[in-house]
Amino acid sequence: MTDPETVEQVARLVRNAERILVFTGAGISTGSGIPDFRGPQGVWKRKQPVYFQDFVASVEARTEHWDQKLEGYEAFRDAKPNAAHEALVAIERAGKLHLLVTQNIDGLHHAAGHDPDRVVELHGTNRAVECIRCGHVIEEIGPIFERFRETRTPPRCERETAGGGLCGGLLKTATISFGQAMPEEPMRRSLQAAEEADLVIAIGSTLSVQPAALVPKVAAEHAPYVIINRGETDQDALATVRVEDDAVSFLPRVVQAALE
Repeated sequence: MTDPETVEQVARLVRNAERILVFTGAGISTGSGIPDFRGPQGVWKRKQPVYFQDFVASVEARTEHWDQKLEGYEAFRDAKPNAAHEALVAIERAGKLHLLVTQNIDGLHHAAGHDPDRVVELHGTNRAVECIRCGHVIEEIGPIFERFRETRTPPRCERETAGGGLCGGLLKTATISFGQAMPEEPMRRSLQAAEEADLVIAIGSTLSVQPAALVPKVAAEHAPYVIINRGETDQDALATVRVEDDAVSFLPRVVQAALE
């Protein structure tokens, strides 16, 4: 457990800040039963990601995509926000959160009670499915997963077109796959908030995935930088305070000390 002096040091930064940028990665959600991706036991140690161009070109790749998503479906569906997510909601309710930028696709920041306008999901969400042809978004995803489990056939869009037929486009989870272009607007909002922040806190990320990791780095050029993570990150040398601890145990202590 992190010593009380470090807790108070971070709490003081939170207490004095008015525009906090929070950047989160998979490590904040492991306490909710969501598997890490790049850590020692990470998902990508066991499975290779399906690249977007392969998904588009190959039914085998689409089947692998849906197999991987089906494997984790129940964990994502049943996961609940943990104490670290709730601590960040407390920071927002205290009027100190400028923006929360997350690499996570689990939807737990929304489930914890954040104002949706204060959250940017850079890599999309596993809690919706979208058509890559017409852009139709489906939030009732259970039946799609059950149909794939039964038929082993990658799903296609059944939205009616103006001509009365069905779209027929490829459906995939509403996440940004490897090799897929990241939407410009979420990144623009994130970088603007980074420019405006007076404190940046990165939680549970190796800070190695680009361009997402650019967001806290931009903020760190002019604001204090707190990194909370189990294991080294690519930006440790930039940190004002580097905390080697689990966010679920550390963040609630900080927030209690900062807001009491």
